[in-house]
Amino acid sequence: MPWGSGGRCGESGAARVPARPGPCPAAAAAANAARWPPAAPRGASGARMRRSRVQRMVLATCLGSFLLVIFYFQSSLNPAAEDRILGTSWHGKSGRSPLQALYDSDQFEQSSLQATHQQRRDLLSSVCSRYTRKRRLLTPDDLRHLVVDDVHGLLYCYVPKVACTNWKRVMMVLTGQGKYRDPLEIPANEAHVSSNLRTLSEYSTPEINHRLRNYLKFIFVREPFERLVSAYRNKFTRRYNTAFHKRYGTKIIRRHRQEPSNEALERGDDVRFEEFVYYLLDPRTQNEEPFNEHWERVHSLCHPCIIHYDVVGKYETLAEDANYVLQLVGADASVKFPSSSKTTRTTDDMTAQFFEDISPFYQRRLFNLYKMDYFLFNYSIPSYLRLR
Repeated sequence: MPWGSGGRCGESGAARVPARPGPCPAAAAAANAARWPPAAPRGASGARMRRSRVQRMVLATCLGSFLLVIFYFQSSLNPAAEDRILGTSWHGKSGRSPLQALYDSDQFEQSSLQATHQQRRDLLSSVCSRYTRKRRLLTPDDLRHLVVDDVHGLLYCYVPKVACTNWKRVMMVLTGQGKYRDPLEIPANEAHVSSNLRTLSEYSTPEINHRLRNYLKFIFVREPFERLVSAYRNKFTRRYNTAFHKRYGTKIIRRHRQEPSNEALERGDDVRFEEFVYYLLDPRTQNEEPFNEHWERVHSLCHPCIIHYDVVGKYETLAEDANYVLQLVGADASVKFPSSSKTTRTTDDMTAQFFEDISPFYQRRLFNLYKMDYFLFNYSIPSYLRLR
């Protein structure tokens, strides 16, 4: 069932998911009666008029009840009342939520870091206003990437290949009630077990609304083509990723390699980068199923023009931005964001090498596919691209 997305609310500017009451039996009966009226003689016109007035009154009553329910959930509850009714308690040691900590600090002279994050929010809002003409409905699938921390009041939209394993580890420490103390002690595969963290799609409509309005919403992004090459390297050049080889590699080779060997068709473990690009640009790909989350566009995973993010962190400034979020949370000093590996990381120079064998025609088409991520998060067009 799709949900409606609302406008921005207060300083947090959260999208809303309005509560929806059940159908009105009287209105349904009246509508059915009006849909197939029996033939009536002239003398029955007065009865028809009276019946029409009754139908309009019933419909107006149901509509008024519907609006009242929406008004109640969206306007009548203050944050403290919502906390009591929805059973949430997420204020940190300072007595303020992370969202309050963020916007209270904006009332004073900003540090350079605060100013940077304000600029990112402003740019995101500006680009959304320029390119988004009509807001679409939110569905449960739109919320399954939003990880919830009810202890500290956080919503984190995870983006694969942007330190999401380490962020999930940190979220498990924050929500674990003392079960975990050091993020690095949590095995990587355990961080991706869905039952270890709750997502926003698991909550009821009023609970979703409450969290969108009152929790600090944050996201981490990365240079789009660097993230794409990182996904390719991880999923198609590592021997241990046999599940990806079987599901995607065999299909890519079958469709985009001339005269493939029987072994390649069977194993799917030697996909070339240009074949991966052809697969992404093939109209059949998205007609058959959505992109895998590892190469899906960030704006399609996290919907930043519908859900207003309070912090937009970047992979390029990961340590600094991660510490900023943990400070807003009021996390214990022992909770540290794990440092990233420098030896295997996909860099800009490495990404440029992968694009050397991609023709300008396909470079241009691929850029058009990912351009909204470039615009929304203020990434420059890579100098190695030959777009003209």
